[in-house]
Amino acid sequence: MLIGEYHHNIDEKGRLIIPSKFRDDIGEKFVVTRGLDGCLFVYALKEWESIISKLKTLPFTKKDARTFNRFFMSGATVCEFDKQGRINLSSSLIKYADLKKECTIIGVNDRLEIWATEKFDSLIEDNLSAINDVAENLFERLDIDA
Repeated sequence: MLIGEYHHNIDEKGRLIIPSKFRDDIGEKFVVTRGLDGCLFVYALKEWESIISKLKTLPFTKKDARTFNRFFMSGATVCEFDKQGRINLSSSLIKYADLKKECTIIGVNDRLEIWATEKFDSLIEDNLSAINDVAENLFERLDIDA
């Protein structure tokens, strides 16, 4: 399970340090792609394969399925860490996530998310007042007591 929040700067060559705890959890090779809400998603290969098998079940005749597959798959890149524990992000991924300098890297259960820190801070701030209602609605639907 990937959890936690870390802050690192992306350099002018598009390299970003991934915390060692996360490096151990996602393995030597992993996939980085466009995520939802304007961040990047990082998946261990095993998780990525599971997602791909689910995406393959979507009917290509449905416009939403085609649109999502294009969005999600076209940005995907298999990556490895360099000797300093950095990943090298493509310019298209950097542009999509609007990564300038300071980045926030968070663990979200089965994936990492890479955010422009300013965007992540705004997301948290914008949702802080509603988080109790969101949690209540989600857990009520799952019939789970948190």
